[in-house]
Amino acid sequence: MFRSVIAAAALLLFATEAFAHGSEAAAPPPPPKDVPPPVTLAKTKKGEVLADSRGMTLYYFDRDASGNKSNCDGKCAEKWIPLPADRNAQAAGDFTVIVRSDGSRMWAYRYRPLYTSGDDKTPGDTNGFDPQNLWHIARPAN
Repeated sequence: MFRSVIAAAALLLFATEAFAHGSEAAAPPPPPKDVPPPVTLAKTKKGEVLADSRGMTLYYFDRDASGNKSNCDGKCAEKWIPLPADRNAQAAGDFTVIVRSDGSRMWAYRYRPLYTSGDDKTPGDTNGFDPQNLWHIARPAN
């Protein structure tokens, strides 16, 4: 009987120790998932365009020619809203991520930063197209 009590106590002590240290050996959390570009294709009166996840037409600016920088800051970025990229966003295919001068991140297509226009009110609008002021609709072939 005494041996049974000793064996049970030892087993209980071992189980308690294993349980207490078991949480330290828990599996690490999974790595953050890559965040794909929030871009789709949309049909508009001006043809097929790149659009954000809400269906709003995307544009690029001719002065964003370096491929790694946005030249639309301050008041410009109030009218031309940069397409934001999550901190976990990674380049994928023709899409890259650009760090803006304020430290925020935005998506670019073929190294051209992407923006929506404050002049577009509903999905499929293309009111931001303004080649005289160097703003163009982003298209899959651009």
